Amino acid sequence: MEKSERYLNLTNKHTPKSDTLSHAIRAFVGGGALCAVGELLAFLYLYIGLDKKDAYLCVTLTFILLGSLATALGFFDKISNVIYAGTLVPVTGFSNSITSAAIDTRTEGYVSGVGSKIFVVAGPVILFAGISGTLYGFVYFLTGLFY
Repeated sequence: MEKSERYLNLTNKHTPKSDTLSHAIRAFVGGGALCAVGELLAFLYLYIGLDKKDAYLCVTLTFILLGSLATALGFFDKISNVIYAGTLVPVTGFSNSITSAAIDTRTEGYVSGVGSKIFVVAGPVILFAGISGTLYGFVYFLTGLFY
């Protein structure tokens, strides 16, 4: 038996088995619960007098704030260990990636630490969102010329 085969056998033996169905159900229910909370927040914002567009903008901003706060206080990971990918449904996962990068690199200083590494995880998301938004806008503009 080769060294690499022994290594694979050893890692397979000690790698914990995951229950994919259970994880998917927990992510579905947890993500759905977070989205239901978002709808309740939207109703609250509508109730206090915001129009629909502003109410949903405030819901997004509230989830960003809550995701960052949960990360800073150290219980975002505990929540995500219960509902797995369900925490990524709203923008809380995006907020977590930025906040955790800022917390991890704060000892390196504001410029060389936080400023240069805050978007390490979130940067590709921002980049491809900008590119796809630009392409969509260009196609929308072109189709508008013909209709």
